[in-house]
Amino acid sequence: MDKVSGKLTVFFEEPFWVGVFECVSDGKLSVCKVTFGAEPKDYEVYDFVLKNYYRLRFSPAVATDVKEVGRNPKRVQREVRKQVQNTGIGTKSQQALKLQQEQLKTERRIVSREQREAEKQRQFELKQQKRKEKHRGR
Repeated sequence: MDKVSGKLTVFFEEPFWVGVFECVSDGKLSVCKVTFGAEPKDYEVYDFVLKNYYRLRFSPAVATDVKEVGRNPKRVQREVRKQVQNTGIGTKSQQALKLQQEQLKTERRIVSREQREAEKQRQFELKQQKRKEKHRGR
């Protein structure tokens, strides 16, 4: 049976508050970064997750190791306290975000190149039309 786990880390990244969603499924890590702006309250974050989770665009999956162990409640509490003190995200998450950023950059380049070529073609056709109108013998 597949096990899917999710994690949301909210931290302050000058000048905005940022949330990083991490989703581990089948040993693959996917990440999505969301900018909140002003410091979000707990209920605002919860509301955001409920309303917008399925609209989030996660990065391509990156292989990661998943630990399957029984959890000691005191140890879990210690880890949570340590994570709260340690702001930021893990290196695997950063790699996944970088991969997503590169992917979006290439998509943007392709779209802008197509727009530029379409504009050039339009200008060329306009110029050709003007030349034909000049030679109509008026």
